[in-house]
Amino acid sequence: MFPDRLKELILEGESSTIEFKRKFTTPEKIAKEISAFANTIGGYIIFGIDDDGSVVGVESEKGEIDFIETACNIYIVPPIEPDIDIIELEGKDVVVVYIHESPTKPHKVLIEPDNKKTHKTAYIRVGEQSVIASKEMSRVLAGLNTDSPPVKLIIGEKEQRLFAYLESHKRATVLEFANLTNISRRRAERLMVRLVRAGVLQIHQDTSSDYFTLVGN
Repeated sequence: MFPDRLKELILEGESSTIEFKRKFTTPEKIAKEISAFANTIGGYIIFGIDDDGSVVGVESEKGEIDFIETACNIYIVPPIEPDIDIIELEGKDVVVVYIHESPTKPHKVLIEPDNKKTHKTAYIRVGEQSVIASKEMSRVLAGLNTDSPPVKLIIGEKEQRLFAYLESHKRATVLEFANLTNISRRRAERLMVRLVRAGVLQIHQDTSSDYFTLVGN
């Protein structure tokens, strides 16, 4: 990456695809951010930049790269291989990490990688934040991988009632669909995830809940 391109990214500010970090924190926190980008549409994490876009630089570029690689290879499963550049701005070194959108979602973060019973959590980007992916979102991510089996779509009465509901209400949650068709929440979730995989529905997640809309609405 050239310095001019880095300046453009800094001017754009933080977003769903750009994150500024003043300094490195813990491997778990960095793994959370990296995995969230990989699970969504990819993006940049720029170390040595303050929240207001000012350049503060990093202390040790080699140490920072080792830190990133540890987060990617030990704290994330499956591991992630980001592109890493060291760019000099205003006489200071800035570490630019580009994470590609992954074809093997969802990537999960290990809270204690040395513990066989460690908890694994998937994250996604929602606006400028990395948030925990819901169970529905995790299933959708896994189903959209390139090696996932094709979906056989059958439109029955329940699906038709859902489409009619979405036409009038614009959005629906799993619970609303379950109540609408008098089926279990688990079955409603499976049906809606299948419709997302088939390209009929789109799943949205904010910081508190999931909802589904018709594709194109």
